[in-house]
Amino acid sequence: MDGDADSTYGWSQDMKTHLQDKLRADLKMGLKSKDSALKDTVRLIMAEYPKLTVPITLESGKKTTRIKKPEEITNEEIIDIIRGLVKSEKTVLELKGEEVSDYLKILESYLPKMASKDEIKAWIRENINLSEFKNPNQAMGPIMKHFGKLADGASVKEILQTLNEDNA
Repeated sequence: MDGDADSTYGWSQDMKTHLQDKLRADLKMGLKSKDSALKDTVRLIMAEYPKLTVPITLESGKKTTRIKKPEEITNEEIIDIIRGLVKSEKTVLELKGEEVSDYLKILESYLPKMASKDEIKAWIRENINLSEFKNPNQAMGPIMKHFGKLADGASVKEILQTLNEDNA
């Protein structure tokens, strides 16, 4: 974590721990310390696990699914669950007219660090020739392919607009 007071919980890709194991450890910590915000948040994340399924074909030939076993769940799947919870919490906060909540802070502590605008700009300058595109937004594909889920599409679009204005 980045050294703030809440650095006892959360996860980063630098940790050698599987995200699921870290969530279990943080749940225990939340229970022991009576930190209801942490405890409730981790339980909400874990409550989403049954949505992770594997397609199977029964002996009769019928196709169905089964819930993934804990050892089959990947960090990426858990991160996708957390991203979904973050998105819905941001919507709720927006409707309430609020900026942030303890729940949102805890959820975000388990997400990988997003690429900064400076990192994205630097990568674009080194790897993309905007003059090759009729419209700067056409460069979104290769940029998003490189950064994946570590870059927000809206931020990349905004950066491309400013870079295009700088080149004009």
